[in-house]
Amino acid sequence: MPVRCGSGRRGDGAGDSVPVVSGAVEVRPVQGRGELTSFIKLPRGLHPGTPWVPPLTIERRQFLDRAKNPYFEHAEAEYFLAWRDGEPVGRITAQVDERWDAHQGGNDAQFGFIEAIDDPEVFAALLGTAEAWGRERGRARILGPMDFTMNDECGLLIEGYDIAPLILQPWHPPYYLERIEQAGYEKSMDLLMWKLSMGALKQGDRFAEAIHAVADKVESEHGITVRNMRKNDLEAEIGRFMEVYNAAWGKNWGFVPVTEEEVRFQAKALKQILDERWAFIAERDGEVMGAALTLPDINQVLRKMDGRLLPLGWLRFLTGRRNIDYVRVFALGVKPEHQHTGIAARFYVRHIETAAELGVPGGETGWILEVNEPMNRAMEGMGGEVVKKYRLFEKPL
Repeated sequence: MPVRCGSGRRGDGAGDSVPVVSGAVEVRPVQGRGELTSFIKLPRGLHPGTPWVPPLTIERRQFLDRAKNPYFEHAEAEYFLAWRDGEPVGRITAQVDERWDAHQGGNDAQFGFIEAIDDPEVFAALLGTAEAWGRERGRARILGPMDFTMNDECGLLIEGYDIAPLILQPWHPPYYLERIEQAGYEKSMDLLMWKLSMGALKQGDRFAEAIHAVADKVESEHGITVRNMRKNDLEAEIGRFMEVYNAAWGKNWGFVPVTEEEVRFQAKALKQILDERWAFIAERDGEVMGAALTLPDINQVLRKMDGRLLPLGWLRFLTGRRNIDYVRVFALGVKPEHQHTGIAARFYVRHIETAAELGVPGGETGWILEVNEPMNRAMEGMGGEVVKKYRLFEKPL
């Protein structure tokens, strides 16, 4: 398969990259607004009748806008479409990130946003294009999928195909795994999604007595208060959350600290669904020690909107979000120097109490690394069940 790629870094999606051709499949960079729309909407034609949920087109367009997404302040990426007989049949991105290099070491490229028809030739052409793009930039390895980072949607679904994805969770059909492995990719890391059921609890019930025993001492013995985030002070709360997020996950495999601009960009996108009752800050004498952010599963509403706000999308969104009965723990962390105080246990209990108050039967955690034994054992101890598994792949270049 001949692989020929140009520089690819362009603010408007146009440029001088040479297409990659593989038999009847042509892979070329996205050019112009129309092809970007095709890139965004391509999965709709691939996944009818599946659990996949169409994202809002306007949100995806903003996320992929190099002038708006602060990811591009420290990274570059190219978007590719695979064409056959004039029709798009697959897509992929290739990217390099200075912050990944700085915090994870090595000399890596990443790929993301992979979607394609069930055809080994199409997958080979897409992945080969991303690999060539990475080699041109002197990269020694390629990792993915990441859309664009580990702080965004990441990993390929390899278990849980019959379960609807929650907010910020990707969904892929089973054949993607085989096609990516056929292209020479091997497992790098698995990410686990745990389901926690709380439907039997009522207000006043206690759950996992040992966790309650630790949680009950957080304020009495350590003087730590756990409060709800304040939506009317969102700017300051974002800063507090970012402080904890970067400290708590700093040593995790694949973690790259988020910038203030990235947190604010994400917060702007999530502001309409943020529920103060599911967002917590732990503090003592003005010092922020921990934070937890859980999001209502807005996918329950989005699947009825088909990616559109008009003509009736806004109405469906505003009325539908009141009936959401499932949540996703987006992030829950405690600064390392305070992890002995029981703040995490207090966060767990506050989640149980909130679920009972609102009549929410359960939810899922954010992904947990398969090698994170303490967190995985904690989920197991709370009666959790792994319901989805995502895999990150790697390949030498």
